[in-house]
Amino acid sequence: MTTAERLRRLRDSLSASDRMPLVFLGHGSPMNAIEDTQFSRAWTELGRSLPRPQAILVVSAHWMTKGTTLVDVSAMPRTIHDFYGFPQALYEESYPAAGDPALAREVVTLLASHHGAEDDTWGLDHGAWAVLKFLYPGADVPVFQVSIDMTQDLPYHLEIGAVLSQLRDRGVLILGSGNVVHNLRAMRPGGAPQDFALEFDTLFTESLEARDFGRLADRKGLGSLLTMAHPSVDHYIPALTVAGASDEKDALTFMTDQIDLGSVSMRSFVFHAA
Repeated sequence: MTTAERLRRLRDSLSASDRMPLVFLGHGSPMNAIEDTQFSRAWTELGRSLPRPQAILVVSAHWMTKGTTLVDVSAMPRTIHDFYGFPQALYEESYPAAGDPALAREVVTLLASHHGAEDDTWGLDHGAWAVLKFLYPGADVPVFQVSIDMTQDLPYHLEIGAVLSQLRDRGVLILGSGNVVHNLRAMRPGGAPQDFALEFDTLFTESLEARDFGRLADRKGLGSLLTMAHPSVDHYIPALTVAGASDEKDALTFMTDQIDLGSVSMRSFVFHAA
């Protein structure tokens, strides 16, 4: 089934429920933000399918903290250009959405058991705005980010998702942005997918479909395959957080499941009420 066919089916199913879906997007290269690619086109189409949320909570691979889970409570999150060596046009991009300080502070309280704390200095990094500009191009939905605590092991981030899941019934779209496989040192521009990338992407897909999230969070069990797929797990954690926010009543839809640059999985997925 093509991505377009999956998105058409997803649009039909989303119209039947008020419970907000969960979205994970493989964001890949920052250039997707300014180029007409199969990925940016899929994000645009997904945005047309999604219900309009009251607010968007983003868990991005690019906001990493140690010992705390920060929540951006700023009223107007700044657009962060957290990359180097790209065309000037990319640095001129802006996503001027408002924040939601009141809701963000509620999330701090929800995450008290996971060292939640306020922050008003971050904003929206490219893991957030580079996909939001296609999902909600009017920048007219309040949005704020939650950081990933890199000192905690993988099951912790499933727990974060479970805590955040209650927001789905309050009109909040939880958006994870990273990559299911992300090994920049093993990139092959224009090259075929590497074996380890295909193997981990397949394992992830099968485990997600089976709701075997314990397998996905078992660092020891995943062993060297996880290390090859993710020399650092920052791009993996948002996928776990989104998975942790789902429940057994959710249906699962995959999209943009290609391996890009040989070692970056662009697989994206949506959990939605069946």
